Amino acid sequence: MNRTALVLILSAMLIVVAGCGSKTENNTLQNNQGTVSDTTNNSAGNATTGGSSNTTTTPKQWKTMPEMSIDTAKTYSAVFKTNKGEFTVDLYAKDAPKTVNSFVFLAKEKFYDGVPFHRIIQNFMIQSGDPTGTGMGGPGYNVPDEFNNGYKFEDGTLAMANTGQKNTGGSQFFICTGADADFLNQQPNYTIFGKVSAGMDVVKQIAATPVGPGNGEQTDSKPTEDVHIESITVSEK
Repeated sequence: MNRTALVLILSAMLIVVAGCGSKTENNTLQNNQGTVSDTTNNSAGNATTGGSSNTTTTPKQWKTMPEMSIDTAKTYSAVFKTNKGEFTVDLYAKDAPKTVNSFVFLAKEKFYDGVPFHRIIQNFMIQSGDPTGTGMGGPGYNVPDEFNNGYKFEDGTLAMANTGQKNTGGSQFFICTGADADFLNQQPNYTIFGKVSAGMDVVKQIAATPVGPGNGEQTDSKPTEDVHIESITVSEK
């Protein structure tokens, strides 16, 4: 397969599947494999339970994006504790304030606790942030785009997934894990809001998780063994 064909396939996969963040109810996306329906109910109020890798648990939902609570003059980092080990991400609060604010809010609400990495393509990216584990879940609200903020897609880059439409970020994110992510720099369509600063070996270990079919795409990307976030702890300096 030539490089151009690979780029087209990976681009379609990221927009359609990695892009399934929070969306309006029954929003649909098109790709070369047909439609993917999102049945996330954004009209739900706050639930009494948090995110979990157990899909029978009802995730928390909010009707609106949280009010700004971070201080963009300060620096923020997030420690991801997973069942494969820990890694740390420096967050770009100054350059992607709305995205970082939402992420910090969700982390403090323990929205990500127990959430699986539901989609992995080893030399491309690992994706998480959906408590349902289906690639269709989100927090109930959308986060505006904050593109072209001076950063690039490379190993360790943390970016917000979206539906392929404007201003449709949610809770789902991906971390770049190889050279195949470089094509995203040709036309940035995802908000970059952080980068791994420690524990990239753990990220690579997660990226090496065996995968099989199950995410509705041509390339196998659904982990065949459990890999999930245990907690995310945010610190401020």
